[in-house]
Amino acid sequence: MGANFSMVESESGPSRVVIDFSATWCGPCQFIEPTFKELSSKYTNVDFVKIDVDELEAVAQEFAVEAMPTFIFVKKGKVVDKVVGARKDELQTKIEKHRT
Repeated sequence: MGANFSMVESESGPSRVVIDFSATWCGPCQFIEPTFKELSSKYTNVDFVKIDVDELEAVAQEFAVEAMPTFIFVKKGKVVDKVVGARKDELQTKIEKHRT
């Protein structure tokens, strides 16, 4: 897991990215973390990035993150979808939808 963040926003960067906005103190974030890691191993054609909102507040604000966890789906530099909350099934469904 991990892509250079500036590359995520670039159209020439990775074509499919899932960004996990979380915090160390967030219970639901800790709950969903093993699933996020598992999905990152399963979907190797998608880049998975984890961002701690306390460490990168400006980035969280840029993506209008208001609750954690929030998963932002970026395709060719553009936000295409979002999942708010520790919703395993919805997260996997949207990864399937946007991975191609």
